[in-house]
Amino acid sequence: MDAHLLPIQEKTLQTHALLNNTYKKLELQSRRTPMHELVSTMLSHRTTHADEVKAYNTMLERFGDWEGVLLAPEEALADAVSTTRYPLQKAPQIQQTLRIIKEERGEINIDFLAELPVEEAMAWLTKLPGVGLKTATLLLLFNFKKPVLPVDTHVFRVSQRVGLIGAKVTADKAHKLLLDMLPKDAVELFNFHKHLFWHGQRVCTWYTPKCEECVLRPICNYYQDVRAKGIDTTPG
Repeated sequence: MDAHLLPIQEKTLQTHALLNNTYKKLELQSRRTPMHELVSTMLSHRTTHADEVKAYNTMLERFGDWEGVLLAPEEALADAVSTTRYPLQKAPQIQQTLRIIKEERGEINIDFLAELPVEEAMAWLTKLPGVGLKTATLLLLFNFKKPVLPVDTHVFRVSQRVGLIGAKVTADKAHKLLLDMLPKDAVELFNFHKHLFWHGQRVCTWYTPKCEECVLRPICNYYQDVRAKGIDTTPG
C-alpha cells in the first residue's frame, strides 16, 4: 500500500510522530493568564500577532483593567483595538463578554473553568459573544490543560492537504474528527496543534507549499496526487 493511502487514524498518528521528531516535543505551559488568553484570542481573528498584541496593550494602557474596559465608551474601545480587523465588531463583543462574566461570576475572572468538565467548560465559553470553538479550545488547552484540540487555519490546511480530514469538512467539524484520532492527553494535543501550526506557517504555506522540504511528503495526499504528478504547483 502506498504510504499516503494509509487508514486515516494511522496517518494522523504518523503525522504527529513525524512532526514531533521534526519540531521536538514541547512542555505545556500557560503563555498568559486566562482572561488575557480569552480577550487576545478574540482580538486575533483575521489579525496578525503583532497587531493583536498592540491592540491588547493599547486597550489596557488606556482603560487600566477589565473594569475599565467594560465601562469604556464603545467607540473609544474600538479605537484602542483599531490595529485589529473588525474593531467595531470586536469592541462590543469584548464588553458583552466581560459583562456576562461579571454578572455570572461576580468578578471578571474565569479561573473557575479549571474545575469544570471539558464539555461543561466548552458550553459555557461558546455561549459568550465572539467566542467560537477555536477560542474556547485554545483557552482550555493552553491555560487549563484540558484534552481538547484547537484547529486554526494552519492546522486545518495541513490536515486537509495531508488527508487527515476530507475536502468538504468544515473547521468546526475538524475539531472533533481530529480529536477522535489522537490520544486524549493535553500535552500530546498541544504538540499536535503547535507542530501543525508551525508547519503551516513555515512549510505547508497557503500559496506556495514547500513540498520538497516537507517530512510529510510520503504520506501527503496533496503531494502524491497533485504535486508529484505535476498537475499543479499551487493550491487550488
